[in-house]
Amino acid sequence: MIETADEFVRLRNSSDPLECRRAVADEAPPQVWTEVVDRYPEERVAVAQNKTVPLTVLETLVDDPDARVRFMVAMKRKLSPDLLERLAHDVDESIRMRVAQHMNTSRETLESLRNDPWSEIRTAVAERLGDVGGLL
Repeated sequence: MIETADEFVRLRNSSDPLECRRAVADEAPPQVWTEVVDRYPEERVAVAQNKTVPLTVLETLVDDPDARVRFMVAMKRKLSPDLLERLAHDVDESIRMRVAQHMNTSRETLESLRNDPWSEIRTAVAERLGDVGGLL
């Protein structure tokens, strides 16, 4: 278990592959993740990459100003339909595409993406909803 924000940053920036893996796979208490996000903003992508980061932290990162952080959040399997709905309105089309492809995206959210400005997203939504013929 990762015990402090400083430990996470050290693991994350280590040249030892085992320590780097710990930064991706080890758990930490919610307050450690919050401290990393607050004290080390450059590590927010790495926080979102961690396999054990709790939803409460992802709820904070979903509104991050950095699109790379939001994209990494959109990649998380454990996202709730509510978080996916929020990400469906992101200005970054790659994030909206990830929402369109995410297994936890609700039908309602997919419907909201049906008229997305990017045709690739509209196609992905049509495929997910089973109405590809309706695009033609």
